[in-house]
Amino acid sequence: MHFDYYIPTKILFGRGRLKELATAALPGKKALIVITNGQSMKRLGYLDKVKQYLKENGVETVLFDKILPNPTLAHVMEAAELARRESCDMVVGLGGGSAIDSAKSIAMMVKNPGNYWEYVKGREIEKEVLPIIAIPTTAGTGTESDPWTVITNQETNEKIGYGVAQLFPALSIVDPELMVSVPANLTAYQGMDAFFHAAEGYLAKSAQPASDVFALDSIRRIAKFLPEAVRDGNNMQAREEMAWASTQSGMVESTSCCISEHSMEHALSAFYPQLPHGAGLVALSVPYFSHLMEKDEEKVAARYMDMARAMGEENVASPSAFITALKKLIKNVGLENLKLSDWGLKQDEAEKLAENSFEAMGALYQLDPVELTREDAGAIIRKAIR
Repeated sequence: MHFDYYIPTKILFGRGRLKELATAALPGKKALIVITNGQSMKRLGYLDKVKQYLKENGVETVLFDKILPNPTLAHVMEAAELARRESCDMVVGLGGGSAIDSAKSIAMMVKNPGNYWEYVKGREIEKEVLPIIAIPTTAGTGTESDPWTVITNQETNEKIGYGVAQLFPALSIVDPELMVSVPANLTAYQGMDAFFHAAEGYLAKSAQPASDVFALDSIRRIAKFLPEAVRDGNNMQAREEMAWASTQSGMVESTSCCISEHSMEHALSAFYPQLPHGAGLVALSVPYFSHLMEKDEEKVAARYMDMARAMGEENVASPSAFITALKKLIKNVGLENLKLSDWGLKQDEAEKLAENSFEAMGALYQLDPVELTREDAGAIIRKAIR
């Protein structure tokens, strides 16, 4: 065994914990609060609560509220300039993965020179990254417990995950009560994103003992409780279980890594930014995991069977039991009839999208348990687009 383990984020988990923002030891005195351009954080009162609790804790606030569901390079740079101008000394991401990912990238660029994309492409960080506080209101990305951020460069159609140790949040407050308002379809998309973080991390060559434990437990919780959260958004046990499963899947990403299913999805939503990340993953999943098994069953058999058992399959005798369990889960969360064509994707774009997945996020292909070529990726994407 040969691995690194490092998750430095302090996590406050549980119902009603948001109010502890008023008394927790914080790493700064003036915060840039980052939210999306939607109205939910304002309409539901979450933004006002965060501002009030920070005020009670002696922290001034500045708001940046332009982040898109697939966050962009332009907004990262604009918000970093705002934080510099206002002399902010920490960044608070409030919302789903797009807001928190953006908060991480913004925090990096407040004091570092140049363009954020230069760092994505390999430039070394030269100066301090502002401390980050993550307050997720969705159960999906796990970004509150990992160092990863995903930003799109709209000029080049590149959607790339980037992560360094400095981007771990200093503090994350995971309060399931903030998640009850998420609509059923988004609950399903987000929960399936968490599922694939766990499943991919379990299959990755970078898997280690800790990530294996995190992954199988997340897979078990999601298979059991995501359908319940989709059926009844006010089911607090289901919301709580999903909140932890998502955070734990972020820990999988911190100790292992995603594999090329995520590379392929990033290509899809780079060209079609209205496509929800979780929806793209669901559409890819059965063709993707089936292709891995068909290409080299021996390399995935044991771990597919482990995941099938974690998902509640009985008498697991072959790796195909995982595909069976995956299809059941997709059906149970109401996504059985999901079609990528509903977002405008066309099968004749499969090769272009496969090429983009290698060019933008080819590193994840190196972690696949089975070697995939561009032709393999094109075939998987073509099957996913229906």
